[in-house]
Amino acid sequence: MNDRIRRMRPAATLLGLAALLIGMPVFAADVPGLPAVTATAGADGGTEYSLSIQVLLLMTALTLLPAALLAMTAFTRVIIVLGLLRQALGTGQTPTNQVLIGLALFLTFFVMTPVIDKVYTDAVQPYMAGELAFEPAVQAAARPVRGFMLAQTRDTDLMTFAKIANVGPFQSDDEVPFTVLAASFLTSELTTAFQIGFMLFIPFVIIDMVVASVLMSMGMMMLSPMLISLPFKLMLFVLVDGWSLITGTLAASFRAVSP
Repeated sequence: MNDRIRRMRPAATLLGLAALLIGMPVFAADVPGLPAVTATAGADGGTEYSLSIQVLLLMTALTLLPAALLAMTAFTRVIIVLGLLRQALGTGQTPTNQVLIGLALFLTFFVMTPVIDKVYTDAVQPYMAGELAFEPAVQAAARPVRGFMLAQTRDTDLMTFAKIANVGPFQSDDEVPFTVLAASFLTSELTTAFQIGFMLFIPFVIIDMVVASVLMSMGMMMLSPMLISLPFKLMLFVLVDGWSLITGTLAASFRAVSP
């Protein structure tokens, strides 16, 4: 029972954080600053309600969540590696895109759980307790995310985009502009994902070559080698416990962020 609760903790933490972020403007009514909902007396004796700029900014941020998921989390590396694995197996559309995206999302939640916990502890809790104003809370929330992105970014990629933007050298990580960091992070993630994909392709390509050579030596050139090699690739993948190996290697490929 304890193991089941421990496995569910990353997803529950993320769902709780999302709920708190969505409800932040409502709870912020007791916090000094702009109220979430403003009520004013109308000319006809009624009451008019208007939303504050915080709610507008929150609704705008929700529309940018897909872009943030790609540009600031582990999702890009995971989904590319899973897509390359499916191509290496030669199974066509099996697993389906929905299955791969679902697996990639939960792996992303697993990898990003320490960052999410730190954002909640350093930014969300103090903001809701009235200990931090809105802008300092946003800065505190951005700090762990920047640390995660910098830990996964190659120095060569960072220097390349810093040179393109004509900024730097940087004396500290806080001086790196977010635009430079985001571009460098995505480039590094693509490079790492393709490196992992290359290593995945090697054993399956060897199986394809062996099967093709055997079929040619037997004079069965009209028979598709992919049709014969697919069961062998699936058998190899199952025997080595491939899904656990791939997911574990992907999770371990992300560098830990120092507290």
